[in-house]
Amino acid sequence: MNQLSVQHLLGIKHLNKNDIELIFKTADHFKEVINRPIKKVPSLRDITIANLFFENSTRTKLSFELAEKRLSADVINFSSSQSSVKKGETLIDTANNILSMKVDIIVMRHPNVGACDFLAKHVTAKIVNAGDGTHEHPTQALLDSYSIREKLGSVAGKKVVIVGDVMHSRVALSNIYALKLQGAEIKVCGPKTLIPKYITSLGVEVCPNLNEALHWCDVANVLRVQNERMDVNYFPSTREYSQLFGITKKILDSLKKEIVIMHPGPINRGVEITSDVADSSQSIILNQVENGVAIRMAVIYLLAQQIERN
Repeated sequence: MNQLSVQHLLGIKHLNKNDIELIFKTADHFKEVINRPIKKVPSLRDITIANLFFENSTRTKLSFELAEKRLSADVINFSSSQSSVKKGETLIDTANNILSMKVDIIVMRHPNVGACDFLAKHVTAKIVNAGDGTHEHPTQALLDSYSIREKLGSVAGKKVVIVGDVMHSRVALSNIYALKLQGAEIKVCGPKTLIPKYITSLGVEVCPNLNEALHWCDVANVLRVQNERMDVNYFPSTREYSQLFGITKKILDSLKKEIVIMHPGPINRGVEITSDVADSSQSIILNQVENGVAIRMAVIYLLAQQIERN
């Protein structure tokens, strides 16, 4: 099976295990490419990709752009803050105007849940979801799983705890889908107010105590506290949050084993994790960034294979 079972990458929940294996196998090849002296392949020389970002992003946007350029695609970057969206243009009108420029693939980040699904129903281009509201962020979950596999040999049977603001995190939901699909065990840990009620229905256990969670796990994926998505206070203070749920070197040293530390970024140093944890040998945060380019190259390449050329 050398083809994805989906026409777009809208969310991990639409993928099967074979899709993930295929993406990883393709990413292995591209990881080799980006570590060569000449980091470019002509695979998508005749493909045009538009990056539509309706929300601020640094790492994801740069990672996608670099992935596209490494594949030799033509790239158009669109930022809503400098566009006609400010004048009231609808999402479909924006997309159709871009498509009339003969764009083949749209990579989109949007503050509204389901925006990518909506667009996929109304335009002919392939859609890659680069994060929609608090819903999904599929390429982040893929690069997270890929990084675990690279570090620990496989994802199956591994114990992963997702720590922090699960409520507002699209990374958490995509990770839960991806890890479950690959046979990992998952717990979530954070303030009660930041753990959604439905989470146990996804086959995930809630562990309110950080120490217990870290003693149990092989991998801790630490989430950023998303203050920009909070319209009320979900915990008394940042200081209290970091005392109860912040990971320090002291906590890690007290464990009787070495666990892997991950973070999707950007990191609030001293809140979710201290600098000496983020920069320690147990952290694979920079590996995640490097793997992000290979994973995004793989996703774009595999979707481009489905495009019928006239």
